[in-house]
Amino acid sequence: MRHLARPAAMVANFFDSLPPGQVAVATALHQAVLGSASGIDQAVRWGSLMFLVRGNQLVTLVLHKGQAHLQYFQGALLVERFPQLEGTGKGMRILKFRYSQPVDTELVMRITAAAVALQISV
Repeated sequence: MRHLARPAAMVANFFDSLPPGQVAVATALHQAVLGSASGIDQAVRWGSLMFLVRGNQLVTLVLHKGQAHLQYFQGALLVERFPQLEGTGKGMRILKFRYSQPVDTELVMRITAAAVALQISV
């Protein structure tokens, strides 16, 4: 697996390039994901902020014009415990946040911790 040469610089650049209206929600989601468990790495890939555990994709922060999405790669396995996750695909589920509303950081931390537990058990 290839490693990014300067992931910290790329993450900083990701936040520096955000429009002002997206910064608060993106920062809150970033902090909640990183605060949910130890061992979470981060990288910028495909223009989005990706979080990884043991080199495996965990969740991606994708910013759209009107809302931010946390896309959980194994979210389908978490839907029963967290019905807030949306989607119907084989594995990925999405948690959506409007920029004009506060972020439920406790929910993000609980879902992310559960997703990390899934990754570690594999």
